Amino acid sequence: MKMVSAMRNEVDSQLNPFTGKDADRAEIWDMLVQRDIDAFVTRDWSMVANDFDESAFFGIDACKIPNPDDWQLGFPDLETYRKEWLRQAGEFAETEFAEDARSAIFNATRLTEIEINGDRAIARKKFDGEIRKSDGGVDRLLWQTLYYCVRKEGRWLICSFTGYLPNPLGVGN
Repeated sequence: MKMVSAMRNEVDSQLNPFTGKDADRAEIWDMLVQRDIDAFVTRDWSMVANDFDESAFFGIDACKIPNPDDWQLGFPDLETYRKEWLRQAGEFAETEFAEDARSAIFNATRLTEIEINGDRAIARKKFDGEIRKSDGGVDRLLWQTLYYCVRKEGRWLICSFTGYLPNPLGVGN
């Protein structure tokens, strides 16, 4: 798999590095980066609602803690995750930023490693950046998520994730 350079400009960060090279990875990237960011900044869950294998879904919250003994089954089902996602999106929407927040999230997001084995995939999405706030502060984006995906009826779906992992792993934030 070709790796994407860590030095990306704003336009490049919004381009799918797998388009025209690998249809499966391109589909997963679109789901986990493009659609996820667009849905989050517009607080529109309906944009991502069909990206989940609802009956199988659960999510682990690593709480940005490196020790797995401290991780939690924070999202035992999709409804619990949906509620938290909407809460975070609402809080984000009420924050006044000094720059285009959507572009800043894209610039902070990296998804270049997607392992596919048959109809299963692990996607490693990493955040490392910040969004400048109008009050002079910053919203620091520094964590990573492992998404576990399954191909069903010809499309990729999220069946689980381990999220809010330290980035890099092994280091508490």
